[in-house]
Amino acid sequence: MMRTLDTREVRKGEELDVSQIEKFLHESIPDLPHHPLQVRQFGAGHSNLTYELTVGEWQAVLRRPPMGPVAPKAHDMEREYEILKALHKVYPLAPKPYAFNKGDVLGKPFFIMERRHGLVFDTEFPSEIKGTPELGRKLSETMVERLVELHAIDFESTDLRLMVKPEGFMDRQVHGWIKRYEKAITDDVVHAEDLKKWLIQHIPTSQEASIIHYDYKLNNAMFNENGNMVGLFDWEMTTVGDPLADVGAAMSYWIQSDDPALLQTGLGKPPLTVKPGFYTREEFIESYAAKSGRDVSEIHFYLTFAYFKLAGIVQQIYYRYKKGQTNDPRFAEMNVFVNNLITHAERTAGLADG
Repeated sequence: MMRTLDTREVRKGEELDVSQIEKFLHESIPDLPHHPLQVRQFGAGHSNLTYELTVGEWQAVLRRPPMGPVAPKAHDMEREYEILKALHKVYPLAPKPYAFNKGDVLGKPFFIMERRHGLVFDTEFPSEIKGTPELGRKLSETMVERLVELHAIDFESTDLRLMVKPEGFMDRQVHGWIKRYEKAITDDVVHAEDLKKWLIQHIPTSQEASIIHYDYKLNNAMFNENGNMVGLFDWEMTTVGDPLADVGAAMSYWIQSDDPALLQTGLGKPPLTVKPGFYTREEFIESYAAKSGRDVSEIHFYLTFAYFKLAGIVQQIYYRYKKGQTNDPRFAEMNVFVNNLITHAERTAGLADG
């Protein structure tokens, strides 16, 4: 069997009440085998907590918010569950959701979804396959094509139409993320006043609205050995909005080999996208434009905003660490990455040299 997302023993302080989960599963999942529940944790991810549940031959994934206090409106498990219910029918790469609990089982909301199997490409090629420039190009092409397909879905034909407000999307996004960044500010990150002013002054008028993943990156997808996508995960930020905002967000994660070293290693080892064969950001954007027919002439705004938004996401995590709401050692120096992202955003906007 192909290697799947790595799992590990559950981290200390992030344990689940196994007996309560087991009871909930038997009440919610038809024909569940009568075997002891085994729980392991997925090691990747810096936000929501994700666990592998195994009962005999049956497997599923449990997704829940992080421990401790969380930002308002963040980590909305019910919303992500409803998104998957609406999306799985029209975009089968989204995993099928099985059950949702509002919080009486674990004290926090969570949902259960299907377990997919395949290859995850993160910082190195999986050992089961040979990493080649040809495979890198295939993965890049696949990432573009699946994004174009997602943006082509008529959201009005899905239940997402009941959950979203596409009008004024970019205006809300820019002002919203400025507020989130300011609320999570700490004394060891920059305030980015010039960048915030630039973003407000350059908000584009969106030409259309599409379903957007908004956290679209290589290690949120799963592939087979031929480079075809078999699953796409982490739909927490999904909404209906400007498709170019989705492209910008994807490119903020798409590190290339000539990027500054501190940007490449911001969250650890550089992603595979720095290796030969993978598209550059320019190639990705050009391919997206050709396949979607969209005008990408203002993409520099969307990319600038995406770097700022990513800085805001990372800063919210770092803020929780600084306030003692999490003791995960991976978060200890995230302020450095936040400052580097702001600098990169300023360069993309033309506000700084580089």
